[in-house]
Amino acid sequence: MDNLQPESRNSSRQGRIALIIILSVIVIDQIIKMLVKTNMSLGETIDITSWFKIFFVENNGMAFGMEIIGKLFLSLFRIGAIGFFTWYLIKILNKGFPTGYLVTISFVLAGAMGNLFDCLFYGLIFTESTPFNVATMTALGDGYAPFLYGKVVDMFYFPLWTWPDWMPLVGGDIFFSPVFNFADSCITCGVAVILLFYTKYVNMGLHYKNPDEED
Repeated sequence: MDNLQPESRNSSRQGRIALIIILSVIVIDQIIKMLVKTNMSLGETIDITSWFKIFFVENNGMAFGMEIIGKLFLSLFRIGAIGFFTWYLIKILNKGFPTGYLVTISFVLAGAMGNLFDCLFYGLIFTESTPFNVATMTALGDGYAPFLYGKVVDMFYFPLWTWPDWMPLVGGDIFFSPVFNFADSCITCGVAVILLFYTKYVNMGLHYKNPDEED
């Protein structure tokens, strides 16, 4: 299949790389979120530079704070997506696919897992964040929301510049206004790299069969 040659069955290099990336991304993402959640009130801002701020917000929606579909459906959708990407990653490990492609898939999967963790557990283990109160960890089940209904913590804000008032449609608006988190960044960068460099491997991975399985 397009010169893809399976590696030795004993080879676990790509598997180790994928596991390290997934665990590292999840740990980093959760450390950042928990630090923000337990040290900042909702809407609080810390100025790092004039164009980069730590701005604590929460959302029920998808990446970059979008609110499109219901919370329960979105949580279930995330679970399904993670299941698919996990299956896909296992399917293509050590099958001759470029390691860079495996890395990008791992980043996307890890980012989705990071945001899913918020949805699954933050409502169970944290009190509610408000503009007047900083959340605290609480006994499991005594938090602000039931299982699957936790809010995703976002904090990275890059108001790079404001469009001049005289410009039509965008005058006075901030050029880049979404607030996002580390997991969102991993998903976005992973998808972008796949689209730019690895598009041909997506379908190849879906239809890959071991040579001894082919007729």
